[in-house]
Amino acid sequence: MTSDSVTAEQSQPQPAWKVWGKRLLNIFFFCLVPVLLYLLVRNLNWQEVKTALHAYSAQTLLLALAASAASYAVYSCFDLIGSHYTEHKLPARQTIPVTFVCYAFNLNLSSWVGGIAMRYRLYSRLGLDVPTITKVISISLLTNWLGYILLAGGVFSLRLVDLPAHWKIGETTLQYIGFGLLVAAFVYLFACKFSKRRNWHFGKQEITLPSLRMASAQIVLGTLNWGLMAAMIFILLPDKVSYWDILGILLISSIAGVVTHIPAGLGVLEAVFLALLQHQVDKGSIVAALIGYRVIYFLIPLAVAVVVYAVLEKRAKHIRTSQDE
Repeated sequence: MTSDSVTAEQSQPQPAWKVWGKRLLNIFFFCLVPVLLYLLVRNLNWQEVKTALHAYSAQTLLLALAASAASYAVYSCFDLIGSHYTEHKLPARQTIPVTFVCYAFNLNLSSWVGGIAMRYRLYSRLGLDVPTITKVISISLLTNWLGYILLAGGVFSLRLVDLPAHWKIGETTLQYIGFGLLVAAFVYLFACKFSKRRNWHFGKQEITLPSLRMASAQIVLGTLNWGLMAAMIFILLPDKVSYWDILGILLISSIAGVVTHIPAGLGVLEAVFLALLQHQVDKGSIVAALIGYRVIYFLIPLAVAVVVYAVLEKRAKHIRTSQDE
């Protein structure tokens, strides 16, 4: 999409129902986000959070903060792949903050609010059309889950997770799941390299198969992000726990969180970690580590994202006003 096409699209008068529809959606959005933030903060046991964080040394907390910052830096590059894929003209200085904000809201307030609704809002205010935004979101989601598929496939197929004896699925079944995930990842890479058909149409939406180079970038960024998330929990847990155990359990708990559709996976992450790790570590250490994980990886970035979001809204309004002139 060229800048001339964007200007031409903006110069056309919109029907009254569209104008009022956008205004009502804006009002709904600005009411919804504060309410969800309030509910999130109200449901937290702040005394429990304070006690858990005081149990860690400053060095441990700094290492966990560094792992969290690195993970967000990696994820914030996801939409850069989408910008190359769609060839839109937004610079990285606008794309990266949008991705950061949407990721923080996604983790805390659900993917519908952060991953989808907020991306559509911010990118549309910056001048992108709906088909382009849809492709950017799709590439970002695919990047995340490609990293998951490859990591989970490797960890499960190699039996790197020490599961409790009573767990119903068992290591053999999990290993077969791992083989299947690896096959899916390599089929995608093979298609990106050798497929003769590169384009598919679904209604008005066109899907183009990315190049192998772009797919490889998706794999690298996706796996690195999941690895850094696990590294953060690893830092907060006792040394006797294997990193591979933590990574495997995190991957299992993430699927449980997606299935339950609970914002921030509240209770789901804790339940899975307690069920699969308490044969190695005492319950108190697991709970303390997960509280620290939620504060450092969820709440602190969310607080920063709220400020960045306000700045983005202000800048987006200025950019659109400049474009209209």
